[in-house]
Amino acid sequence: MSACNNGIVYSKYQNLENNEWYAKNKLTFETEVTDGSSLHDISLLVRHADSYPYSNLFLFLTTTYPDGKTTVDTLECVLANGKGEWQGNGAGDIFDAIIPLKKSVRFPLTGKYSFTFEQAMRTDPLPMIMDFGMEIKKSKAN
Repeated sequence: MSACNNGIVYSKYQNLENNEWYAKNKLTFETEVTDGSSLHDISLLVRHADSYPYSNLFLFLTTTYPDGKTTVDTLECVLANGKGEWQGNGAGDIFDAIIPLKKSVRFPLTGKYSFTFEQAMRTDPLPMIMDFGMEIKKSKAN
């Protein structure tokens, strides 16, 4: 890890073919956690087109811990405010949203973690989602 990476310990996007996210298309991110004492911030990364038809994105997240235990959570990613203005940074008709998931958390175990995301919207396939990712950074609270 270098000093110029803003404390990022993991960052990865997955591309969605034809900008469509099918409910059956589960996106999995795996990372090896070696530091169980530091605090971390976890964010979701959503790249979508201006023509995305909703103001939010509901997801199911299955987390698999190094000991094999799993948890399942339902998440809402707010992509637009009440006025319909996109919350992410835009370039042309493409927007990149960084959605904080957890702040200042410690990983309870060291070892391999797996994070699997499924889109949980009523529309299948979900249109105009181009890429989806996640990022883990060392928290500034450390």
